[in-house]
Amino acid sequence: MHLTIGSILSAETLAEARTLMDQVRWEDGAKTAGPTARQVKRNRQADLSSKAGAKLRGLLENALATHTVFNAATRPKRFSKLIVSETSDGGEYGAHVDNPFMGRGEDRIRTDVSFTLFLSDPEHYEGGELVIDQAGATQSVKGQAGDVFLYPSTSLHAVTPVTSGARRVCVGWVESDIPDAGDRELLYDLENLHASLSRQYTPHSAEMLMVTKIYANLTRRLSR
Repeated sequence: MHLTIGSILSAETLAEARTLMDQVRWEDGAKTAGPTARQVKRNRQADLSSKAGAKLRGLLENALATHTVFNAATRPKRFSKLIVSETSDGGEYGAHVDNPFMGRGEDRIRTDVSFTLFLSDPEHYEGGELVIDQAGATQSVKGQAGDVFLYPSTSLHAVTPVTSGARRVCVGWVESDIPDAGDRELLYDLENLHASLSRQYTPHSAEMLMVTKIYANLTRRLSR
């Protein structure tokens, strides 16, 4: 499922994140890429080990982890460590696929869902589109600041060159309780149906009880 969730960051949270980004140190983004991706990755990443960096990470993690739609779409079991990156001066991230596992030890996760949380207004930079390959077609995404875009980690994707301005985003990965992308979409649609029907029927009506039963039992069957 490819999904844009609008305004996951409030105006106040976005302003605070931008202030913190101006306080952190930036380093070569190739340090966190795999051997293949390293050859096509030209950007910078925020050092989140400082006090300002830790506050920035916590701010973004909380916004994602507490957002109802984000949780319904990804069904998170565990999150990767977040990465905040900046692409400018012709920088880009060539076509690549994300590693199937990220992190080490207790932090190691399987990457089921990738996400890009946009932190720069799109009119403030040229280029920098996130391009997703979809079986012979492509989807180009350049979200508004505060929007998050979700897509399966199995997708081949790239970031086009930023020809002016600076593109700042937060990226990360989710290990989902529902590993299959099609199954996640099915449950997401069913949860939306449940919410829609709740405006027409009481919680203990036959209709709502049946939808609740189907949702609960499908979740049991599909989760791992």
